[in-house]
Amino acid sequence: MLVIRLKDVARQAGVSITTVSHVVNDTRRVAPATLERVQRAISQLGYRPDSVARTLKSNRSHTIGMIVTTTNNPFFSAIIRGVEDHCFANGYSLVLCNADDVEEKQLTYLNTLLDRRIDGLIVMTSRNAPGFLEALKHQNLPTILMDAEPSSSPDIAVVNDDSRLGARLAIDHLLSQGLEDIALLTGPEDHPRSRERLAGALAALKSAGIDIPAQRIVTTNLLADGGFEAMRRLLEHRPYPQAVFAFNDLVAIGAIRATHEEGMRVPDDLSVIGYDDIELARYLNPALTTIHQPIYELGATAITQLIERLEHGRPLEPTLSLAPRLVIRESVLNG
Repeated sequence: MLVIRLKDVARQAGVSITTVSHVVNDTRRVAPATLERVQRAISQLGYRPDSVARTLKSNRSHTIGMIVTTTNNPFFSAIIRGVEDHCFANGYSLVLCNADDVEEKQLTYLNTLLDRRIDGLIVMTSRNAPGFLEALKHQNLPTILMDAEPSSSPDIAVVNDDSRLGARLAIDHLLSQGLEDIALLTGPEDHPRSRERLAGALAALKSAGIDIPAQRIVTTNLLADGGFEAMRRLLEHRPYPQAVFAFNDLVAIGAIRATHEEGMRVPDDLSVIGYDDIELARYLNPALTTIHQPIYELGATAITQLIERLEHGRPLEPTLSLAPRLVIRESVLNG
């Protein structure tokens, strides 16, 4: 394979190697006519700058690392799309790693990304292991955490939705339809957004004078199979709840499936409300009433703040919270 070097471009354009270097690295203004000759030679020869050498010289790779739980969840996919679109628009590459919430993988991928000299990092995992969080604090690396607790480190920021507000919206909607016997399908206790949603739901119920019994709160893995199993456990005991608030749409989908297998109809026999508003939610039968997270905007907000930090030196906002909203469809009985 023929390797095209700076001297080959210089010979083709009839200029010095130094001039070509200034054009490639944008380190000095070059006369328009000369610039055009060099760019034409680069195009004709198919010259590509040595990205490793440029990174070592400038100490910038224009690469963002992103560690996520999984790309299989449509919620994560929409977040990633928001990040990737804004990376591309701003001349950055994105390196994506699936850590599956396993500390060993989180740490391994962090080291891999650091070896690639990434300029910044976005982390969106369901659980951040203590060792992983401690490792992040010791890196001189601008970092955005999503679905996470606020950080005290100066160059680590957090971008989330307002999950307490979202849960209140869900409960208030059920109550407004006359549905007071409500079950909660939560996530793991160590999941930050799940804790916030539980706190918001319980506060809304308390404000309405309702004490929810412990058996009406069932923990899931925040996946469809977890929602299915949790709903089956709820339906083992009578009386059945009037409504279910699932802490994400995948759990709601699993719950609806279990309800159908019991010969019950949604919403006639049981109302279900979800959280996230993934694209699939509107195409279910019945279409899912849910709390809309601005999913794409969450990813866009995270990467925009990170790029502002990298390009203009603007300090990261310690915490940014985006407001969710209620989307009414067909899975909640109209009172």
